[in-house]
Amino acid sequence: MYDICGPARELALQQLPDAAIYDAPGAIFCDGSIDAVGLFTLADARPQQTRQALANCKHVLAEKPIGQDVATEWQLVREIEGSDRLVAVNLFNRNAWYHKEIQQFIAEGEIGDLAIIRICHMTPGHMPMEGHDPEGPRFHDCGMHYVDVAGWYAKSEYQSGHAQGIRAWGYKDPWWVQAHGTFANGVVFEITQGFI
Repeated sequence: MYDICGPARELALQQLPDAAIYDAPGAIFCDGSIDAVGLFTLADARPQQTRQALANCKHVLAEKPIGQDVATEWQLVREIEGSDRLVAVNLFNRNAWYHKEIQQFIAEGEIGDLAIIRICHMTPGHMPMEGHDPEGPRFHDCGMHYVDVAGWYAKSEYQSGHAQGIRAWGYKDPWWVQAHGTFANGVVFEITQGFI
């Protein structure tokens, strides 16, 4: 394990006394006995670490987004596709118990056919420049989870979409975004993502 934070490394050593804990990540990438790495850093560090993992023949489980901007992400996707390693992005909402229960409720016909998906997620507490800037604009950072969840519920590809965002506090990117549209199978969606 590697963590930039000394107290986090000390806690890891207390909880996992037999684990190798490092104060720099290089030893993990160079260790031939390690087949896969988990990259749980901010997005501005992920591209370089993903490239380092691929160069050392490691599979990767990464947090989202894989880069700090769309251009970097697409470049990294091309590099990943050109490798023989598996790279997965952790979209944790698919593992949430409540989504599994909701989907079971739908599958059992309790509400009839699924026609409209409306998701509203308000992330509390964050103000501009409070730690998430390397993750990119707010919808890129958090809203993409709900774009994934809506498609998962609809079991279809997106067909059309429109979005609007509102800037607040003089911040450069929209702080509140609403997106709506349709899936190829006719299901309608509306997604609201904001920081409050």
